[in-house]
Order: sequence, then structure tokens, then C-alpha cells
Amino acid sequence: MQKRIFWDVDFDKIDYRKKYAFVIERVFERGDVDDIRQVRKFYGDQLIKEVLTKAKYLPAIKMYLASAIFDTPPVNFRCYTQTQFMKELWPY
Repeated sequence: MQKRIFWDVDFDKIDYRKKYAFVIERVFERGDVDDIRQVRKFYGDQLIKEVLTKAKYLPAIKMYLASAIFDTPPVNFRCYTQTQFMKELWPY
């Protein structure tokens, strides 16, 4: 994984075991295909699928990528169902 993905934290101090959800979500959100491959090798598909289906936010294209990789319908992703509720901006 590359430092550019974790630009806002100290890359050398990331605990990949304890902060697995943060790492997985960040790599799928901002990483490229090679970064995603590395995460899949390190954590395994089952854990990644659990984390991503519970994620509050993923860009739509990355959510659909995860949906295809793990053969899971988009409606099973929390970020998909939450975005359906917010179709318009709040009228402030």
C-alpha cells in the first residue's frame, strides 16, 4: 500500500491488525487496483466483504467494484442503502 492513500495519518504508525476496518475502507475508497489486490492478500476476502458491507461510505464506483468482486448485490451494502435515503440536499 502506498502512503498517498493515508495522507492524513502517520503511515509508519498504522497498526494493520487493530485498524483493519479503517485500512480496508481507505484502500477501497482511494486506492488503485494494485492496492486492492494487496489488501485482499493481506486480510482475505471474507473479512474485507464484512467490513465493506458495513461501511458508511464508499464512492459508488468502488461499491459496485466490491459488489462484483464479492458477488454481493449492492443493496447488501450499508453505503448503498444510506445514499438512497439522501437523494437531495437539505434545503437550507
